[in-house]
Amino acid sequence: QKRLVESGGGSVQAGGSLRLSCAVSGLSYTHHCLAWFRQGPGKEREGVATIGNICSTSYGKNVQGRFTISQDIAKNTLYLQMNFLKPEDTAMYYCAATTALDGSWPLGPRKYNNWGQGTQVTVSS
Repeated sequence: QKRLVESGGGSVQAGGSLRLSCAVSGLSYTHHCLAWFRQGPGKEREGVATIGNICSTSYGKNVQGRFTISQDIAKNTLYLQMNFLKPEDTAMYYCAATTALDGSWPLGPRKYNNWGQGTQVTVSS
């Protein structure tokens, strides 16, 4: 049974930084893709970043150059370093995992069947 638990969200002023963590359990790292998604008020879920051995390290266009995804397999933890935060980054952030993308776009949520409960990030201007 896979379990993902996010932490590290909070409130920050524009221009600030936060690091999100996602504790991952029950995942086989033989074939995996881990991702961060976010969903702001009234918005659709948006792919933020991906990392894994069945997907490349990639970023959504709205965070490219500001956010960095990383993973520590020994610690079973996924990270998202967020720098130069903007008010439009305000959202609930979710980590997600899949062991099979089947040709689907890694930044799309369709093939991720394991999700955390989310952690709120609020950026004030």
